[in-house]
Amino acid sequence: MPIMLQGSCRCEAVHFTVRSHTPYPYQLCYCSICRKTAGGGGFAINLMADVQSLKVKGRGAIGVYRAKICDDDGGNCQISTGERNYCTKCGSALWLFDPSWPDLVHPFASIIDTSLPVPPARTHVMLRYKASWVQPVIGKTDVRFDFLPEQSIEDWHKQRGLWIA
Repeated sequence: MPIMLQGSCRCEAVHFTVRSHTPYPYQLCYCSICRKTAGGGGFAINLMADVQSLKVKGRGAIGVYRAKICDDDGGNCQISTGERNYCTKCGSALWLFDPSWPDLVHPFASIIDTSLPVPPARTHVMLRYKASWVQPVIGKTDVRFDFLPEQSIEDWHKQRGLWIA
């Protein structure tokens, strides 16, 4: 059975639970959106969970931010389909929902109150966009990508025998 994750914002206006087959916080994202909205260390870590299991207390305190994404020369911009949910009272980043993957929700690991397992390795993604002051700590078994890897969060967990059925 998937693990039940519990999370809350800093001011505790929002509390939630959600079930996850993939609770290992292994993928560090250095893109400017994640870094600036949820990544005090220069990156953010998203988990993956079943959107049908998401139960929220304090929905009235939740706002949604949809980022503008521009190509490298800034000439072609569009609004992301990703909905970054945050607490309007304290600003805590809560989770990402994207209607492109309607069965999934991606809570930020930093907002989870449940103990999470330590991943055996980490995947550093979107390194092309990291801030100049960030010096990623890349472990011997870690992998790195300038953009996104092709391997999904689900496949990463299954390949390592970490999928919680």
